[in-house]
Amino acid sequence: MGYPNDILSSRAVIKHGNYAVIPPEGLVNNVVPGFENCNVSIVASPKMGASFAQYIVEAKSSIGHTSSPFAAGEGMESFLYCISGSGEVNIGGECRPLSEGAYAYAPAGVGISFNNNSEEPLRLMLYKQRYIPLEGHSSHTIFGNVNEMEYRVYDDMENVLIKDLLPTDLGFDMNFHILSFIPGGSHPFIETHVQEHGAYILAGEGAYYLGGEWRMIKKNDFVWFGPFTTQGAYGVGREPFTYVYSKDCNRDVEV
Repeated sequence: MGYPNDILSSRAVIKHGNYAVIPPEGLVNNVVPGFENCNVSIVASPKMGASFAQYIVEAKSSIGHTSSPFAAGEGMESFLYCISGSGEVNIGGECRPLSEGAYAYAPAGVGISFNNNSEEPLRLMLYKQRYIPLEGHSSHTIFGNVNEMEYRVYDDMENVLIKDLLPTDLGFDMNFHILSFIPGGSHPFIETHVQEHGAYILAGEGAYYLGGEWRMIKKNDFVWFGPFTTQGAYGVGREPFTYVYSKDCNRDVEV
């Protein structure tokens, strides 16, 4: 990597238990068993206060792959989103092609495998959390691609759009969404809620209100929102401010 070009600085902000903003410039590679010829950056974990773990992975061209399924432990559910590149994903023996915008969900205990069989790097976002069972309901494997889905208007605002990536029935205790703000679009109010989010910025720039402070967020940043962190955003710049984010849902709190 060599010597720095200037005085060391960073846009990263880590507020343990509250929120985190992690730009790509500060990511480091982690050696994680089961990932071969991949650069793996862990961007969210219980060590910061999150109830889940999230990763940004770059699988090297032609050789990057999983040697064992990701998040196949008992009770662990997982999700994969393809940021760029191409390859294939496998869940329980069912294999599908990967391209930009493709995603996959594996129910608890099954795990996700991937392989980069292309001549370009494959960039992925991976997520895992412990599934909360609900009597009479269960989740199931999901494959999809956001580019084959239509946006719907978010909260009656024509300049804010959303896509739901997973079913909303009670078998699922989490969802992923694509939220896109046309420049000038915003949340209808500053939100305060028990749910937490892990968000990867796919495009554009935004001004995000996080825990009482405004932060400038842009493409390829990762943002973690802790429970009850005040939050709301404006889309700024010249293109839609768009991100894919997780949300825990459909379950009561444990006390």
